[in-house]
Amino acid sequence: MKFNHLFQLKTAAPSLREYEADGVTMRVDFFRNMLRVALLRGGEPTLPTWSVCPGAAGCPLEGRDKLSTEGLETVCPAVEEDEGELRFTLSGVRFRVELRNFRITAENEKGVLYQDRDGLAYNFDGELGDGSVHFTRREEGERIFGLGDKCGAVNKALRSFDLGAEDAMGFRAELSDPLYKQVPFYICENSAGSYGLFYDTYSNGRVNLGQEHDNYFEPFRSIRFEEKNLVFYLLLGTTAEIVRRFSRLCGEIAAVPEWAFRYCGSTMSYTDAPDADARLRGFVGRCEAHGIRAGGFYLSSGYTQIGDKRCVFHWNTDKISSPEGLAAHFRAHGMALIPNVKPAFLTGHPMYGELAERGLFLHYRDGSPALFPFWGGMAAYLDFTNPEAYAFWKRCVRETLVDKGYRSIWNDNNEYDVWDADVLACGFGRELPARLIRPLFSYLMSRASREACLEAGESEPFLVSRCAIAGTPRVATTWTGDNLTSFRDLRYNHFQAMTLSLSGFYYFGQDIGGFSGPKPGKELFLRWLQYGLFTPRFVLHSWKPGEEPTMPWLYPELAEPVRRLFDLRERMVPYLFEGMRRSRRSHDPLIYPVFLREPGYDCESDCFFCGDAVLACPVFDEGASEVSVTLPRSPSGWRLRGEGEALPGGGTVTVPCLPADLPVWFTEAGKAAF
Repeated sequence: MKFNHLFQLKTAAPSLREYEADGVTMRVDFFRNMLRVALLRGGEPTLPTWSVCPGAAGCPLEGRDKLSTEGLETVCPAVEEDEGELRFTLSGVRFRVELRNFRITAENEKGVLYQDRDGLAYNFDGELGDGSVHFTRREEGERIFGLGDKCGAVNKALRSFDLGAEDAMGFRAELSDPLYKQVPFYICENSAGSYGLFYDTYSNGRVNLGQEHDNYFEPFRSIRFEEKNLVFYLLLGTTAEIVRRFSRLCGEIAAVPEWAFRYCGSTMSYTDAPDADARLRGFVGRCEAHGIRAGGFYLSSGYTQIGDKRCVFHWNTDKISSPEGLAAHFRAHGMALIPNVKPAFLTGHPMYGELAERGLFLHYRDGSPALFPFWGGMAAYLDFTNPEAYAFWKRCVRETLVDKGYRSIWNDNNEYDVWDADVLACGFGRELPARLIRPLFSYLMSRASREACLEAGESEPFLVSRCAIAGTPRVATTWTGDNLTSFRDLRYNHFQAMTLSLSGFYYFGQDIGGFSGPKPGKELFLRWLQYGLFTPRFVLHSWKPGEEPTMPWLYPELAEPVRRLFDLRERMVPYLFEGMRRSRRSHDPLIYPVFLREPGYDCESDCFFCGDAVLACPVFDEGASEVSVTLPRSPSGWRLRGEGEALPGGGTVTVPCLPADLPVWFTEAGKAAF
């Protein structure tokens, strides 16, 4: 009966329960500090997961059973069932499940921690529309954190966001949505404590965090997505514990080589130019002339051009006569080159006909390639769920890049802008609409690129991917994409960074100075450098037609303050590298908002922790000449820039800081930094 589903016990085991009503099974798995809930429709296959992969075993290429318990610590709570209710206690939290419509309530000594919405919380029989729907109770004044790279303030409460990933070039960091990541995970802090929700899906949808109101229901949040079966994890603990537990749920974080914490250059203008080789070699010389120790250079896609089109795995030898020689030149100067690769093949690409004939693209029912607008033409996306296509990509990465000396790969433009339900993917032998797994292709692309490097003997390859899902940090790092140049966007890029750090991403950064828009003015240029010093990825990258690219020598008259900033970054490299190693072991973020360590601290603060010893205090306001900061509590106190008398925590201090100065930071007394 619609709106009235009475669930009956189907399976009872020490660490799980299954209940059934009207062709729907509700399954509950008990784990340490975590509950997994699954809504399974009879006859509807459950898609695999590539996000949940705890432990060191690794995720199978074809994905992991979404209901697997491998690597998860199951528990067997005492379960009571009577009068239409299921009751148990997990991690000190008391759970009650009303079997009519399967409404879950979780309480602790402070009150209701989590609760499904009254009336109907799940889409059992189409009452709530198509696909999967989940409504949860919302408390006035609650705070919401997470969701990947979502824009705006750090606290996402009362907002609404798309589930999806797009090529958002020139995005506004305050308002734009969606961007490049799809991570349906968020943390709720309310009067009873904190909990996390992770929805294990890659399909399109929308999450509403209180923007919607309905007269017939109490205040609620909701998530909707196209995949018909619903699997989610309810994580328990403090906010800091939940961040850590979510990262562990997604698996081991890939190692980042030390050189990747140094300044790395990047600009489209070098590789787009006819004299690309000379400009790239010139970058090496200019870094050395300015006393800058660079770790590498991101090789934009202009090196692949045929005419005005970009053709992945093609070397334009008119621009770069010897790819091997260029790589050797950078390597001889202690730098890596990170070439850009794209997963779409234009119809004019020399390989297009062969790949279409072999059926390696996303396709229609008749097998013909699905075509999409891409970089000034029409192109087909490689289908990484086709093992033959996956192997093809690995071979090309190996033969055209790795074997020529390029041991790090930049996986770009991999958001897969596929909306048409008629476009199909191989699905590792289980064909399905590609739009149900759109962002998954970015993970598989990065994984294939990584495997090509590993199989060539590179023990610690550096991979970066613009699009990402939960689990991507196992194979690649990321950055925030094609941002905009403005003071306002600088501040909201910072909020975006804090959001990523609460979403399981620990190595990332922005395009310092802004990728798109006008050339940064002198003040903004210096302020962005001051801020970027404290982010893991320290990359200046830009595309500003008609303007000089954003490079360290953009303003010759600022050479001295810029050199001091780059010298400071070089001093920071061992600290950041060791901090990332520690993050890989502990699953705690490398940079993170102060409130994660000191609950109650302003979640929208400009200040943030960089590692376990440094409080970074950047300037985001045009015309500002000082920084005011409330120092977090500390038994040993704080030293301004690591020197002088220790200042007690809890008080507010004001420090002068002009654009040409070193940035303001405090080191916790007694802890080693730089």
